[in-house]
Amino acid sequence: MKLASLKEGGRDGTLIVVSRDLAHGVRATGIAPTLQAALDDWQNAAPRLHALYDALCLHRNLAVANAFAIDFHALAAPLPRAYEFVDGSAYLPHVERVRKARGATVPESFYTDPLMYQATSAGFLGPRDPVRVSSEDYGIDLEAEVVVVTDDVPMAVMPAQAAEHIQLIGLVNDVSLRNLIPGELAKGFGFLQSKPRSALSPVLATPDELRDAWKGSKVHLAMRTWINGQWFGEAEAGEDMQFSFAQLVAHAAKTRPLTAGTIVGSGTIANQDTSRGASCLAEQRTVEKLRDGEPKTPFLKYGNTVKIDMHDADGNSIFGAIEQEIAAPGA
Repeated sequence: MKLASLKEGGRDGTLIVVSRDLAHGVRATGIAPTLQAALDDWQNAAPRLHALYDALCLHRNLAVANAFAIDFHALAAPLPRAYEFVDGSAYLPHVERVRKARGATVPESFYTDPLMYQATSAGFLGPRDPVRVSSEDYGIDLEAEVVVVTDDVPMAVMPAQAAEHIQLIGLVNDVSLRNLIPGELAKGFGFLQSKPRSALSPVLATPDELRDAWKGSKVHLAMRTWINGQWFGEAEAGEDMQFSFAQLVAHAAKTRPLTAGTIVGSGTIANQDTSRGASCLAEQRTVEKLRDGEPKTPFLKYGNTVKIDMHDADGNSIFGAIEQEIAAPGA
């Protein structure tokens, strides 16, 4: 099934069920007022939401009577705010290239122990909301990633069991301010100012919606990105993922339980095959530096647009596209 949230009813929006073709929705408030409320009671809420989804997709009477056409501009992030967003860096081709560009090697531990940080979760942008940044000088970048959402995950869970706690899948534009990152990391205490709010895809989907593309707790589909309407990349999300989502969830839960509604990110999608393009500007600039001696592609400016999407084997958008404009505050 596919779930989304309308920009109504308060900070956490109003939960809706969305048809498989993303054309119609129906409010699910009789089951749960918000997606977070549904995740808090997932064992009871999920079967009822699935039944509503089946009714909507099969055009059964009650669902059809209450259905409405989807306006993506009216959608908030499916989880407008989450208890936790932990973001990994599971694509080692990206890590290897970045380190090679600055003359550094990849520590052996990176191949066995995931990189992960605590990201901003207090508020996510909707799929059509502008990305507002106070200065273009910060080095504005997109990062096209896959995310999963968990139910309650026990502490010290093993990867095989962690896979069972992955309930929803979606996309994120994990916005980065590249020119602020070096100074923050040099302090040895991680990201803060360099990681503003991110945007989630219009809908989150249960793993069964991906059919055979969900294998080994990885999404085996292309991550498609465009900048200013021009093709930027279509890296394959499952091919070079060093750590599966089950491993990432288990890593995050090693010393603490995860609360229902925790979002776990894959990190920027990247492949060994650079002809597939990139999923972030930092990756493209690194490829240019290694190839040409210096990066040429600029970071994003006000008025630039980004689009992130993922299609199934039949060419249909699974989660809906994230489409955003970079803007100044108050613009």
